[in-house]
Amino acid sequence: MATKREYYEVLGVPRNAAEAEIKKAYRRLAMKHHPDRNPDDKQAEDQFKEVQEAYNVLSDERKRSAYDQFGHAGVNTSAAGGAGGFSGGFGDIFDSVFGDIFGGGARGGKRVYRGADLRYDLEMNLEEAVAGTTVKIRVPNLISCESCGGSGARKGSSPVTCPTCNGLGQVRMSQGFFSVQQTCPQCRGQGRTIKDPCPTCHGKGRVRENKTISVKVPPGVDSGDRIRLTGEGEAGESGGPPGDLYVHVAVRDHPIFTRDGADLHCDIPVSFVTATLGGELEIPTLEGRVKLHIPPETQSGKLFRLRGKGVRSVRTSSKGDLLCQVVIETPVNLTRRQKELLAEFDTSMQSDGKKHSPLEHSWLDGVKKFFDGIKG
Repeated sequence: MATKREYYEVLGVPRNAAEAEIKKAYRRLAMKHHPDRNPDDKQAEDQFKEVQEAYNVLSDERKRSAYDQFGHAGVNTSAAGGAGGFSGGFGDIFDSVFGDIFGGGARGGKRVYRGADLRYDLEMNLEEAVAGTTVKIRVPNLISCESCGGSGARKGSSPVTCPTCNGLGQVRMSQGFFSVQQTCPQCRGQGRTIKDPCPTCHGKGRVRENKTISVKVPPGVDSGDRIRLTGEGEAGESGGPPGDLYVHVAVRDHPIFTRDGADLHCDIPVSFVTATLGGELEIPTLEGRVKLHIPPETQSGKLFRLRGKGVRSVRTSSKGDLLCQVVIETPVNLTRRQKELLAEFDTSMQSDGKKHSPLEHSWLDGVKKFFDGIKG
């Protein structure tokens, strides 16, 4: 006689497995070895019975405790119906474990289905994202049919009790040793059928329509943020609750500013003369213009931080900064006289040695040492 396998081994779970883990393993294996999926397969039928027996013991706290202490001797596996004398039909245990997958609710009752969630991609500019706004969007949607109130039956008529399942929504199928309860194929679990369909929705209870929705966008949103509008998704079937609408935000590139979280960055072109002698520049912010003081001898790449001129993120109460990076602009389209003046200026700079361009000379000295090292 073949040795009976350990129940934990049958379900493929450790001995300390939680109840949810045991139930999940049973679902997977029961679906895999179910006789309806494996007709005329004796091995699959035996495996299904083995899985059912293991789950019946390990899902019961009292039986599991006895099994952990005494093994198979601790539970009555010889009683009719399997371990522990389980006397209910397969439909009972199938419903208790799989009911939440296939619609849920009490057996024999009308099944309802939640509507699908929808997604809408919303593009907006930086100013709108920072300040917040309210926009109206049009979303293709399935909504409840007004003509029939979502019932699917022509106005003045009603759905009738399904003759196949007598309103239970499920039928019992017998196959050999097993009696399996399944969703009624005629009414699809509704328990009712429609003899006179609504001409508007053709018996579906829902119609497709472009729905206009007002979306309030909070200040500080950024690309990748998601706004959830509860109940604005597709209408549910058979009076079920609607799904949700998720608005995904995408902020367009700005011609001046680049956003990095709560901070803003921008490049500021500065003339050679202003960078050398210093001066004031009028620069833009999202709140208006401000003056930026450029100290004498400012180098290209210098970063100026304007505190509080960035963005207040939706996730924080503090406001970011505006970081302005100096980019010294080389003069172009010079006249002959301007070129002569620059040449005279350069001559005067050279006569004073290295003190006017310390970075240039230190870099040239480093290059010279590098090449001298190669030659050596």
